[in-house]
This record gives sequence, structure tokens and C-alpha cells, in this order.
Amino acid sequence: MAGVAGVCAASPAHLPPATDLAAHGADAARRGEPLVVLVSMPGCSYCDAVRRNYLGPQAAAGEIAVREVDMTADTPLRDADGSLTTARAWAGARQVRVAPTVLFLDRQGRAAAGPLRGMQPDFYGAYLEQALAQARAAVAARK
Repeated sequence: MAGVAGVCAASPAHLPPATDLAAHGADAARRGEPLVVLVSMPGCSYCDAVRRNYLGPQAAAGEIAVREVDMTADTPLRDADGSLTTARAWAGARQVRVAPTVLFLDRQGRAAAGPLRGMQPDFYGAYLEQALAQARAAVAARK
């Protein structure tokens, strides 16, 4: 893995939206990866920075399985347990109050690492790498 510390190229403005966390989690698990979920909101410049400078380039390189959830939207979302909810309700149920928040989930939708809340540009890459390593280890241990 190239890692996020050297990521410089800008990435697309959007990540694939989360629609079915059971399916997304299963896809990630087949790759031995956690499902990375960016919880964002419209107009959030920090969300754009996380998307463009960190998660987007890693997703484009095939290094992570990532989806995005708009914490303000009432769009339908199937949770990891198969139940139907909305993006807003799902984020609220996970105590997401700050955008951006990055969650690292296992196949069952359980936290595989602690969330990254907000963004500190000077250290974000290191925090992301640390959380990804922890999440990957948790996913491997839960097989």
C-alpha cells in the first residue's frame, strides 16, 4: 500500500454513496478490508479535503473500500443488519455529530477502529493510516 502520507493528486469530488451497507461490507470483507464510510454534509470544506486528498486517491488506487453518507439527507439506506433506514438516521444512531467523520466497519457493521472526527490537516494522514491499520487487524481477527 502506498499510504496516504504521500498522496498529492486530487481525486473526484464525490465518493460512491452508501446504499446497502450489508452488500458494501461483504464486498470489503471479500478483499480482507474494512468498509470505510465518510460521513459528510453539503458545503463542508473539510469533508471535501478528506474526500479529495485522502480517501478518494486511495479508493481510486484500489487500496480501500469506501462509501459516503450525507448526514443531513433522508436518502434510503440499508444497514448492515438488512434493516431500512435513512442516511440521517443511520448517522445519528452512530452518534455522528461532526462532519467529516470517518468510520471503519467490519462485515457486520461493527466498529473495527475508532472514528476519525473532524480534520487536522497536519496530522490527518497519520491518523488515517493508524486507524486503517487497526481496522484491518480487527477485520482479520474477526474472520
